[in-house]
Amino acid sequence: MPSRSETLRTPTLSGSVGFLCTSATVILTIILLLSNAFPQSEPQRLGMSANELMRKIVANELKSQDEDHDHWMYRLEKEESGRRQAQEILETNNGSLSRLLSIGGHPLDAQQQQKEDQRLQRLVSHPSEQRKLQQASSKKAEQGARLFRILPDIFLFSYVARQGDLVTLTFKPNPNFQPASLEARVFHNMEGGVIVDTRQGRLAAISGRLGVDVNFGGGLLGHLDKGGKFEVRQAEVSPGHWEMIILTVDMKGKALLFKTVGVYETENHSDFHRVPDEITLAEAAGILNKQIVVADNR
Repeated sequence: MPSRSETLRTPTLSGSVGFLCTSATVILTIILLLSNAFPQSEPQRLGMSANELMRKIVANELKSQDEDHDHWMYRLEKEESGRRQAQEILETNNGSLSRLLSIGGHPLDAQQQQKEDQRLQRLVSHPSEQRKLQQASSKKAEQGARLFRILPDIFLFSYVARQGDLVTLTFKPNPNFQPASLEARVFHNMEGGVIVDTRQGRLAAISGRLGVDVNFGGGLLGHLDKGGKFEVRQAEVSPGHWEMIILTVDMKGKALLFKTVGVYETENHSDFHRVPDEITLAEAAGILNKQIVVADNR
């Protein structure tokens, strides 16, 4: 990718800073699996170009998300700006409910557990808090779907390797694509790779690296540094059901004139278990409260 810098004109200061601080929640991403060299005949065998394959994968992912209404409980281990914590997450029709289990590898003390008890009780007892929970969950899903949907348009994909049902593609910016949003413009300056499961039509991994410095408002409002990267991996946690298991974001830059911005975040999702589809927030809170005993014994 050519060494250059792209300036993004942004309408407001808050919009630029907001994106810098929340890029981890709106950018997708990978690990590149290199295996056997991709034979020249493979595009013909699959019957489609790399971009056509990616369009098929994206359509199937979005269809699966729309049709899959199962609810799950899982463990989330997260590190952000040097702060490590573990949570138990439980999905309901009213959004996902979480319970903090540990901070920095240490179980919660009595005061911290009481604070979590109060937070969960407040969420369960107040309808307005429930609505906020559901709206936040829906907004995050919509943001991700919006960026994911334009993947086949924003990039040019190429076949690289195949190992069984897994096919590796690389991508680079499509010069004919005109980004319509700030997030899309930043995403458009990424290059990287994806791994797809051609048998199930699912995305196994996607990763990217920012190929240029990206300036906001001519650099006055800030910038993201070249080399920023992200990674996302998915796995089949039960027959036919795929979930994100790893997220990594590592971005650096400046905002508000000379304030350094560092966004480093990792998430590991594990221990997936099905829960009843019609589980209520009150029932979910009861289950999560019992997980403190489990956490203390880990």
